[in-house]
Amino acid sequence: MTWQIDPAHSRVAFAVRHMMVSTVRGSFKVFNGEIEYDEQNPANSKITAQAEAASIDTGQPERDQHLRSADFFEVDKYPTITFVSTKIEPLGGNEYRVTGDLTMHGVTRPVTFTGEFNGPIVDAFGLRRAGILATATINRKDFGLTWNRAIESGGVIVDDKVKIEIELEITEKVPAASNA
Repeated sequence: MTWQIDPAHSRVAFAVRHMMVSTVRGSFKVFNGEIEYDEQNPANSKITAQAEAASIDTGQPERDQHLRSADFFEVDKYPTITFVSTKIEPLGGNEYRVTGDLTMHGVTRPVTFTGEFNGPIVDAFGLRRAGILATATINRKDFGLTWNRAIESGGVIVDDKVKIEIELEITEKVPAASNA
């Protein structure tokens, strides 16, 4: 069965150390995706998702503009971030490991998420819903996001490690009505 991301009840976020003393958090506001979920054999499931790089939001417009520039995401040249699963491993209970190809800034690398699948349930409107929580840590330099500056006390402005945090509410995709 096919499920789609409900963006009104979902979040695609990240966290990265800043100046070696704090953490900057942000998210991508425009994203979508589908999950082909095999309830009988979850390992046969498939996930595809996209986020618009220009929709990055850290709550600071000047920083967001810098992140959209050629120093980081270069959104005019690389407007979309994509993920396509290649392997889904049930770990027991509702926990899973999902490996797939993450493409960002024109570079594709394998990334492994760990997380949980909750549900499905039937909501008050008769729709089947489920939830996915997943995290992964990537090295931004692996994707060509190399801008940085050294700080006087040692270290750098932006850490190389970025934690990706996914919270999705998904709904069963209802087939379009035919006009036959």
